[in-house]
Amino acid sequence: MTWSTREVAELAGTSLRAVRHYHEVGLLAEPARRANGYKQYGVEHLVRLLRIKRLADLGFSLPQIADTLDEGDHPEQALRTLDAELAATIERLQRARLELATIIDRRAPADLPVAMAPAQAAALTESDRSVMLLMSRFMGPRKLTAYGELLRDLPADPTDGEFDRLPADSGEEVRADLAERMAPHVRRIREAHPGLVGPDDDAPRGAQVLAETTSAAMRELYNPAQVDVLVRLAALLQTTP
Repeated sequence: MTWSTREVAELAGTSLRAVRHYHEVGLLAEPARRANGYKQYGVEHLVRLLRIKRLADLGFSLPQIADTLDEGDHPEQALRTLDAELAATIERLQRARLELATIIDRRAPADLPVAMAPAQAAALTESDRSVMLLMSRFMGPRKLTAYGELLRDLPADPTDGEFDRLPADSGEEVRADLAERMAPHVRRIREAHPGLVGPDDDAPRGAQVLAETTSAAMRELYNPAQVDVLVRLAALLQTTP
């Protein structure tokens, strides 16, 4: 008994495209053709295709399937390798589910890591969120934890978002005044969360990369007046209150 390509694909529970691809990669031998040029698949082709489908459903890649079919009935090493890969995938998916649950519970933005997701994310500007995302990539565990604790319970800002609304052409007096009024608030935050300051010796890519990336982000994501306020604020924080 013989079948066409479409028929053998349907019998094996796979697609016509998949069968053709198996031919291309040498996983399934090309069958003989009828006088009209159409392929005719026999039982041996269907059996081979069913074995391929079975291994593919288990999660084997095409190269692994080729090796497994050549090894025989019980390719132990290939099975153990696949089992380890599946275990890692399951662990990753479980972590993703936990993060999704936290994001849903906090109504937090999905593009930010859970550790950096604030309780009131809607109040953040796009620039703030971008900076947070960059920081989460380059910061070490200590500061990530400290920022996470801060962002989950953000204290009221006495300047009431003036920094976010600051025009790029703001005069020097306006910028200096804003930095002066922001300084006490930032000092109180640092006192409440000492992990925000200190060495970055646990940064995964090093303290220098973290500093350079943060500096570049500030220059590109905030307008010139805002950058100037941040520079002034940093200078004020280095002095005794």
